[in-house]
Amino acid sequence: MLNDLQAALLPYLGLVGEHAWLQALVIIFAALLVAWIFDRFISAALRKLAGRTKFQVDDHLIDNLHNPIYVSVILIGTALAANLLKIPEPFDFVVFSILQTIAYLVWTLFLLRVTRSLIRYIADDENHVAVLHPQTRPLFENLAMIVIVVLAVYIIFTAWNVDMTAWLASAGIVGIAVGFAAKDTLANLFSGVFILADAPYKIGDYVVLDTGERGEITHIGIRSTRLMTRDDVEVTVPNAIMGNTKIINESGGPEAKFRIRIAVGVAYGSDIDRIRDLLMAIALADDAVCDEPEPRVRFRRFGPSSLDFELLCWVEEPVLRGRVTDALNCEVYKRFNQEGVEIPYSKQDVYIKELPDRAASD
Repeated sequence: MLNDLQAALLPYLGLVGEHAWLQALVIIFAALLVAWIFDRFISAALRKLAGRTKFQVDDHLIDNLHNPIYVSVILIGTALAANLLKIPEPFDFVVFSILQTIAYLVWTLFLLRVTRSLIRYIADDENHVAVLHPQTRPLFENLAMIVIVVLAVYIIFTAWNVDMTAWLASAGIVGIAVGFAAKDTLANLFSGVFILADAPYKIGDYVVLDTGERGEITHIGIRSTRLMTRDDVEVTVPNAIMGNTKIINESGGPEAKFRIRIAVGVAYGSDIDRIRDLLMAIALADDAVCDEPEPRVRFRRFGPSSLDFELLCWVEEPVLRGRVTDALNCEVYKRFNQEGVEIPYSKQDVYIKELPDRAASD
């Protein structure tokens, strides 16, 4: 590429003279002039065009693109000048390798900044990639940084004619060893990414685990998930377990409302229509019970000693389940006592058919 540029510029360089140093200075001066023109006019015009859009990604791109192009133009001019001077070996290899290294470093910093801005933009916009959230943003930023830095190091070593075969083989062996040593950590890491992508639950949801713990999700991390139980005890569960267990999300579904059930039995012979009206009146009188969906009463079954009814009503959040259940149970008991409705309970009568002979003689 440098030879082609030099061949294109030779007719113009001949007008200056036969001195290579003077021609090299002209090339460097021309590179500085082109870089200044780009910085002064082209870059400013691109900023104005980017400012007319509603996106901020292009603004960051233009701002970060300024330095790489400016430096690259100067480096190309310097390389042309060095090639014109015909620096003897091995100094020419060192000079061109240094110039390439500087260019790679500048463009690596540009890719790091642009990638970070792009990841943050996507993470803040919920309409983009589902797996990329504010919680997973540090993970993707670190992965992108590692990939870019590794590629940059490989390209820089290649510019210095360093054979990377042995290094790659060593890195592969080290990676396998680290993978076996940290398999649990990696399992939690990947499970955390899948949980955030699939979103079976989110922060603020009330969930019930297979082990019986019930609580509010307070933190979803890369390694573990935390929930606060009703006893104000924080439980930390590794994501590998959360990803392979059955979880009941009480806050899931189209709405966060939660249905509670109040079971009550009345004596045989009770007026079932009156029981329905009493239970409905109790539910509608409680402010914590939702009007929509409307409470309902179901006559479930003929029990061994009672007619079994169930009052079904909804509360706004699962956290209200215990308090509202307590209030409704208390009100049902009070109203049934006031209305003379009998709530039967299990009774057992013991009949003695006959006494033993010794006891009868006494």
